[in-house]
Order: sequence, then structure tokens, then C-alpha cells
Amino acid sequence: MIEPADRIVVAFSGEGSGIEELTWGQRAIWNAMTEQQTSLPIGGWLPLPEGTTVQHLAAELRFHMSRHQSMRMRLVFDENGKARQSVTASGEIVLEVFDARDADPAEVAEQVKKQYMDAPFDYAGEWPVRMAVIRRAGAATHVVSILCHLVTDAAGGVAMMADLSNLDRETGAVLAPVTAMQPLDLARWQQTPAGQRQHASSLQYWEEQLRGVPSYRYAESTDKREPRHWEGQLFSPAVHLAAHALAHRLQAASSQVLLAAYATMLVRLRGVDPIVIRPVVSNRFRPGLADIVSPINEAGLCVIPVEGAAFDEVVRRTRRTVIRAFKAAYYHPEALDELIAVIAKDRGEELDLDCFFNDRRPGGGSAETAIPTAAQIREAQQHSVFRWTLQQDKPFGRLFLHIDDFAGPPEAVTLTIRADTHHVPPADMQACLQGIESLLVEAAETYGQLK
Repeated sequence: MIEPADRIVVAFSGEGSGIEELTWGQRAIWNAMTEQQTSLPIGGWLPLPEGTTVQHLAAELRFHMSRHQSMRMRLVFDENGKARQSVTASGEIVLEVFDARDADPAEVAEQVKKQYMDAPFDYAGEWPVRMAVIRRAGAATHVVSILCHLVTDAAGGVAMMADLSNLDRETGAVLAPVTAMQPLDLARWQQTPAGQRQHASSLQYWEEQLRGVPSYRYAESTDKREPRHWEGQLFSPAVHLAAHALAHRLQAASSQVLLAAYATMLVRLRGVDPIVIRPVVSNRFRPGLADIVSPINEAGLCVIPVEGAAFDEVVRRTRRTVIRAFKAAYYHPEALDELIAVIAKDRGEELDLDCFFNDRRPGGGSAETAIPTAAQIREAQQHSVFRWTLQQDKPFGRLFLHIDDFAGPPEAVTLTIRADTHHVPPADMQACLQGIESLLVEAAETYGQLK
């Protein structure tokens, strides 16, 4: 374990305090953290621009803690273990400083990152933020920032960084007031009649879909492994190019094309049609939530029929169901669980809904670039790499596909699949990712003539 050379106390104060229910997005994350036995920490390290000082970073930490209620939030628990958020108006947090000495500062930053991520957060007694500066020969070289997932999600982190434009870096002066929705206000809105109408509308969609899907259960795995839970990753420039080309030619979003390919591969591998997939939905498209830092993601519900349809038709079906699914991905998670239990009891069977899709690319990979040719896509496929990245005993769900950008060179998409091998054998995990790539490459050739 690396010990800091210095610990700088940073005092902060901000608007808003009190105890309130968790927001729906916070509760969705809290449930996942509880089920997966992890804080789901997010963040990492970055090299610092020349001239950045420890004092600059202390000012940034003070700025974030003061501006964003979720940064100065702890959990309180009732006698039944139910969690609520407790936001404090002012307090102190520590910025740790590590000296690299003769070591590579980037390697020290990686060690500190791992140290921060491996140590469980004390949700009731610790601020959900860990920040450190790496120094070499007295100069700050890297910053490490790790957050408990209750603070923010990927898009919220982008909003947090954008808000730094309201800090004068040299003087520490705040240039503009906070305009983003804060979690205490959002939690209160969700309990109003307007919030409850949204929740009821969402549950109506879920009930309609779940009472209509055919009965099915995934077959048991024929290759159960220990450790039980595996992660594999496909690095694919071809998926990056093909998804973009197909989105243009089929007039769909890149994320919808990838979801359609995922659905197609699951039907082929699991023999279930229509397939039920839960896409992770960022609710920042809703009025007033675009710049919120607090987590706002919830899982939607897509029922996608695939058998007998050409891929362009599967994309169209996916696009139609995604529109409704996104509108209904804003609800109280516990109330939804209760509804699912009632429907399962009425049907006399368990509903297997543990299949997720999470496109974490900014804007869902919708950046405007030149449309690649089929030959360019085929050539890019030669640079794809699959590897197993993790095996562990802690659960992370039955089946989960994450999509991320790789900035390159070359530009690529990484497809990360996580599964319980007692339900999905490793061979199917690998086949799913490589099948998505092959399907998209072939579809890009098939529909290449579309304008």
C-alpha cells in the first residue's frame, strides 16, 4: 500500500442540505451496488497540464464539493436497512499528495487508482469522493479521481467537467451559479403528483410488455466455471465503422444498430424469440435534467422480434421499440420490482429479465464522420482482438453488454460482455461478440448500395 506524503484539508460549503429519499437513478445504482457487492467506483487518472499546482487541484476539489450535492452526500439507514441520502451544507475533505520520487509518475497514479478502487467506501461515514495528486520533483504530474457510483454516471461526469468552466483557475473565484438540477430537489419532485404520473405511465408500459411476452427460460449452461462470473472484450475498428455506415444507410442511431445486432445474436445463441433486453437509458433527455451530475440512468425494456426478418427490418423494429422503452425508463425501482413479482406470480413462472445493454459512448456514437466503404470495413476487421479480461466470484448479473469508444488510433469500439457462466457458457460469450462484428460487417456490404 502506498502512503501519501501529504494530506491537504479542503474546506467546502454549498447550497442545500437535508435528508431525503434517494432519487430513482440513485436507487437503481444502489440496488446494483448491493447485488454486486461493490461500490461500482468510477474514475481514473489523468496527466496534468504543465503549470498545474496542488493548489489548483485543491481549488477544483473545493469547487466540485461545493457545487454538487451528490459529492457531499452520505447515506443514512433506517431500522430496516433502507437507505436515504443525507446532504451536508459544509465540511472538509482530504486531498492526498503522493511523491513518485524515482518511479514513473503514471505508474504511481495507476497504483493509487487501484488502491482507491479496491477499498470499499464507507457509505455512512465517508465522502463518496477520493482524489489525489501525484508529484515528482515538487511538480504535480497526475491527478487521480475515484467516485462512488452514487455520485454520478458517465454523462454526469461529463457535465461535472464542463462545469469547471465556471471556476477561475487562478483565483478560485466562482464565475456563475449552479443551474443544474440537484438530487434533493429531484427526489422531492419524484414524490409529487407529476412525478408519480410519470412513474405510473412507465409501469403501465412495463406491464403491457411483460404480460405479452412468450414464456421462456434460458437453458442452463453446459460449461459452468469457477470463478463463476466472466468478462470478455472485443476491440473492433470494424464495428466502429460498420455501425456508423449502417446507421447512415438505415436512418437509425448507431446505438440502435448495435442493439439490433445484439438481439439477433442472442436469438441465434439462446433460441428465444422475441428477445427481451434492458437497455441502460440516460434520462438526461428529459426537461431540466440535461446537466444534472447525480446519476439518472435506469434500465428500459425492449422486446425485439428477430426470427424471419432481414437485418434492416430488425433495425427498424428496434428503433420503434427503443422510442417507447426510453420514455418508460423513468420509475421507482422497488415499485417496478413489485410489479414484476406480481406478473410472475400471475403467470406462474419466473420472468428472466437479467439481460442488459449499455452504450456508454458520448451521444451513442452519433458523431458525424465520413461514411466508410465495405472494403475499408473488411480491412478493419483484420485488426480486431478478443481477450478474456476478468474472472471473479462476485456477481455482475447474468448477461451484460457494454459499448465504449476507443479514440485510437485506430478508432474503434470495445464490446465488453459480462456473464454468469452458470447460465451463459464462455464460448457463447465470445461467439456473441464476434457474431455481432461479423453480422455488422456483412450487413454493411448488403446495404452498402443504400443512399
